[in-house]
Amino acid sequence: MHRLFAAVRPPASQRTQLLAIMGGVTGARWQDDDQLHLTLRFIGEVDRHRANDIADALRAIRFAPFDANLSGIGTFDRKGVIDTLWAGVQPRDQLASLHRKIDRACVNAGLAAEERAYLPHITLARFGRSGGAVDNFLVSHSGLTSAPFGIDHFALFESHLGHARATYHLVERYLAQH
Repeated sequence: MHRLFAAVRPPASQRTQLLAIMGGVTGARWQDDDQLHLTLRFIGEVDRHRANDIADALRAIRFAPFDANLSGIGTFDRKGVIDTLWAGVQPRDQLASLHRKIDRACVNAGLAAEERAYLPHITLARFGRSGGAVDNFLVSHSGLTSAPFGIDHFALFESHLGHARATYHLVERYLAQH
């Protein structure tokens, strides 16, 4: 089985900026440089044949390159307990459009449509069942922004879950049309 997702890796300068603000939150499991990405569609576990179908379907996606930037900090919770700390990414409309195209390609390859609302973000930290006290971090970094960076491709990645952390391997890159 292959655990797949479609994503964009931000450039080194934005990843360095994110790594520099990480810390100071008890219980946080911070992402490392190799894990920082903007998920466009989590695909999940699929067999080899479905993985090939998905890769083929993603090749048909057409999109124009655009600029994005980091924008703010937020959290996700599960049943009222914060489990994820993230950095937002703008422009939401263009990223959501690319997300919808990828989702349609996945549906055409036989997957169920994504049901969750799409919020462009880069996960910074995850928390265990007790959650995390993130208020000071949120206040300190609420104004997070970055220089614009180009979105001129997205990629299909395979995730391997390990004891210490997940590792991601590039499967294929899909270029924008200029």
